[in-house]
Amino acid sequence: MEEDFEFGSPEEQKISVDRYEEMLRNEDQYFFDAKAFESIIDYYITKNDPIKALQVVEFAAAQHPFETMFLLKKAQLLASTMQFEPALEALSKAELLEPSEADIYLIRGTILSSLQDHSLAEENFFKALELSDSPDEIYYQIAGLYQMQGSYQKAIDYLQKCLALNHENQDALYEIAFCYDVLEKQEESVAFYNKYIDSDPYSFTAWYNLGNAYHKLEQFDAAIDAYDYSILIKENFSSAYFNKGNALVNLDRYHEAIDVYKQTFEYEPPTADTYCAIGECYEKLERMDEARQYYKKAVKLDANQSDAWFGIGVTLDFEERYFESLHFYKKALEIDDENADYWFAIADARYKLKQFDESIEAYSKVVELNSTDIEAWLDYSSLLYEQSKLNEAIEVISEAIKCNPDEALLYYRLVAYLFAAGQYNEALNFLEVALDSDPDKHHILFEYLPQLQGNKVILDIIKKFTEK
Repeated sequence: MEEDFEFGSPEEQKISVDRYEEMLRNEDQYFFDAKAFESIIDYYITKNDPIKALQVVEFAAAQHPFETMFLLKKAQLLASTMQFEPALEALSKAELLEPSEADIYLIRGTILSSLQDHSLAEENFFKALELSDSPDEIYYQIAGLYQMQGSYQKAIDYLQKCLALNHENQDALYEIAFCYDVLEKQEESVAFYNKYIDSDPYSFTAWYNLGNAYHKLEQFDAAIDAYDYSILIKENFSSAYFNKGNALVNLDRYHEAIDVYKQTFEYEPPTADTYCAIGECYEKLERMDEARQYYKKAVKLDANQSDAWFGIGVTLDFEERYFESLHFYKKALEIDDENADYWFAIADARYKLKQFDESIEAYSKVVELNSTDIEAWLDYSSLLYEQSKLNEAIEVISEAIKCNPDEALLYYRLVAYLFAAGQYNEALNFLEVALDSDPDKHHILFEYLPQLQGNKVILDIIKKFTEK
């Protein structure tokens, strides 16, 4: 007795695939109706085997030469294997058969977009839009095209059109967040997601992206609330837990952050990033053994996790194990040699190990990579000063001022070096510049050179600026 199967069911698909493969083994020709062929093609696509799927398409097109669907499948499969020209040829044949089929222009637009022919891609997408009864996917593709061209506001407009028709398009919700981020319009992002949530309060993706927007605005409490709603709707949403942990870290709530980071392990395998984040929390709590334990777990999972190697170094540095810390700082630097923080830590460790020449070299690299790091400039020049390289200290702090002309601390330090070098008139000139910039910080001068506290000329100049 023949069994009844619903079309498209796994059972029916298996029968069709088995019969097709039997045909190949027997080197015979069996007839399949169009729906059976479509099911077989989809089976091989699901198995990520485009070559076999294309083979089926050829059989299908031979038996059903006027079926546009097989030409569309062929175009998609050829495009997926980067065979763009034959894909476009298949679409041209489909257009001759059925010029009012919207998918022809949608697929062609996608291929032309990949070929960077943006103008022609746009033309095809809008042609598809005219013909389609369900334009939400076309709006999404148009948005992607505008993103490729750097027209992020246009992309947002079309992503919103897409979502107006299809609230279930999670990709569109994420892409809007990305566009607002690139445009640095986080306030608008917050407004959009709040409005979206009013119409769809159970969208965990919208709550999550709202949390991210608040996070970027440094409104961490609001971000945590949004992440909590996202988790409430989707309990196993590990990314929301992780980002909530990051927000808690920014509020110095390290114990809570550790608990939240660990919750991600209930829903996905631990990652090096999560282990590293937990390690940083323990480090902030000065629980260095536990911090080191988690940093080691991170590098065991991912040997290229430079921040974890660096973290191990920080924990050892805290315990005054400077030689050991230097080894791990170097490991981090091997992975990311353009990281100014790593060079700074190496400079400091070298200094503590009395390797002064190497420390000077490392400091020079720090300020080369990050010329706005005031602390690095001050430490660099101070080391030169301690090594009796006074002229070099003056040169370094002068360069620091060129890079950071509004930083009063640098002027006060230059004043101290100029006095130490006996360049009194120049020192007094720069003292006035420093006082004009920030008179309240004049005590810094005396902290560095306490002997100047009895200098009447200096005191009179300071009095002139502080008693205005």
